[in-house]
Amino acid sequence: MAAHVGASRTPQEVMEHYVSMYIHGNLGKACIPDTIPNRVTDHTCPSGGPLSPSLTTPLPPLDITVAEQQQLGYMPLRDDYEIEYDQDAETLISGLSVNYDDDDVEIELKRAHVDMYVRKLKERQRRKNIARDYNLVPAFLGKDKKDKEKSMKRKITKDEKEIRVKLRPLYQFMSCKEFDDFFENIHKEKMLRTKIRELQRYRRNGITKMEESAEYEAARHKREKRKENKNIANSKRGKEDGKDGEFAAIENLPGFELLSDREKVLCSSLNLSPARYLTVKTIIIKDHLQKRQGIPSKSRLPSYLDKVLKKRILNFLTESGWISRDAS
Repeated sequence: MAAHVGASRTPQEVMEHYVSMYIHGNLGKACIPDTIPNRVTDHTCPSGGPLSPSLTTPLPPLDITVAEQQQLGYMPLRDDYEIEYDQDAETLISGLSVNYDDDDVEIELKRAHVDMYVRKLKERQRRKNIARDYNLVPAFLGKDKKDKEKSMKRKITKDEKEIRVKLRPLYQFMSCKEFDDFFENIHKEKMLRTKIRELQRYRRNGITKMEESAEYEAARHKREKRKENKNIANSKRGKEDGKDGEFAAIENLPGFELLSDREKVLCSSLNLSPARYLTVKTIIIKDHLQKRQGIPSKSRLPSYLDKVLKKRILNFLTESGWISRDAS
């Protein structure tokens, strides 16, 4: 930089100018934090990382009975099982031997076999660590059910159990505590979203203070209770009224008061609203009168009237004397 600026500035002066203007100046204060954290994680130290030597460190033996050890094929003094993960891993190095006349290719091949064997040992130990962290052995033996019931802070719902099953592939990448915290955060997020929707509903109804929400909820509960009691009373009254109970579903529809008792029974049996029935009745009678006067008329029946409904209504109008039998 000094050569670029010119001979009038020495490298020391250029460095001091840069440090004072760009590092300790306003630009440096705005862009450079006071403490820069170490963003590099050392995975080679015995901290349980994916490349940590601690992965092959034996764990304390399991606290299980002799019968359970025999059931699992577990050897507590070695913390091994009779059948391990990748049982044939030792065959990679069992036949290796060091010879003085080996060339470079053979030596590298043997080193590759040793490296493959070490990786298999690390994977075997990693699986043991996961089983120990998540208490899979007590779960297999049925010992952790009582402990879970005692330590359970809240009841797990059916949806949360399904979420846990879906998240099982993440177990191998997280410790038991990390996964429990992650699951609790999911539950907390769900509760917060529910609370947000509730607060938004309060705001839409003009409530801006929490002390007003209790009064609103009490009034809403009373309205729902009153509506439920009204529906129960209507259904009971319909059953007690006998014949009128047949019209409980259509008695509140427009045009119901214009029907005769027989027409009410017809509409109730056909599940047809009074307004639609009156429309069809008017069209059929008008067409019948035009035909009697010799005036040609086209059928203008509504689309919701199928053949079965049309036949039932025509028979009813004929029996009631509204139209003649030849017209039907």
